Amino acid sequence: MRIAIISDIHGNLTALEAVIADLKTLSPDLVLQGGDLVVNGPRPAEVIDRIRELGWEGVVGNTDEVLWAPEEQLERHRQRAPKLRKLLETLFRETAPATRDRLSDEQVRWLQALPPVWHNEEVTLLHASPGNLWQAPLPDCDDQQLTSTYGGLGSSVVVYGHIHRPYVRRVAGLLVANSGSVGMPYDGDPRASYLVIDDADVTIRRVDYDVEREIKDLLASGYPRAAWLADIRRQAKYNTPF
Repeated sequence: MRIAIISDIHGNLTALEAVIADLKTLSPDLVLQGGDLVVNGPRPAEVIDRIRELGWEGVVGNTDEVLWAPEEQLERHRQRAPKLRKLLETLFRETAPATRDRLSDEQVRWLQALPPVWHNEEVTLLHASPGNLWQAPLPDCDDQQLTSTYGGLGSSVVVYGHIHRPYVRRVAGLLVANSGSVGMPYDGDPRASYLVIDDADVTIRRVDYDVEREIKDLLASGYPRAAWLADIRRQAKYNTPF
């Protein structure tokens, strides 16, 4: 069975459409989405509409969650990570509200109904880590962190998103992979990234898209922090907006 997993689109419709076109060449049996669909990009409603039109199942991400009860969540996260106060306030008080304004109530309800985990007999998909949408291991973590985080899920293959840095690793009989980001990679490669599971073969697939067209759309959209988000898309590296 061939499964494609896409994640972290972040409202980048241009990259999503390129991935959809690439998927047609692979003809997977199943396509799943790993969360963070809409915040930090100018076309959130269109992204949701395309995914629903295609019937992709999937899970909720941390920036999806920000769209409901934002003030309550902001206070909780500021207490947990005080050094990230400015960045959290940018997310909760600038980019998330701008995204919410571009969505219908029904689209937000659809996001809110997404589960935290998807699984079948062999594969488990989640956005970050079990019980936590906001923290996940990095590609260079030690084997023990991967097994302690994902070993209890009962699957031979675990896939997550969130960190925007794709990789595939095998540890202690467990395959752990990150699908990377469709809309905002952080690994220095601006191409859209997604994961393909083809029986025992698990690979990262990269797709060229018109980054400058997306940036032009972003800068003209009136979306907050557009120049910052455009720079991340162009450089494919995370930087702070301050």
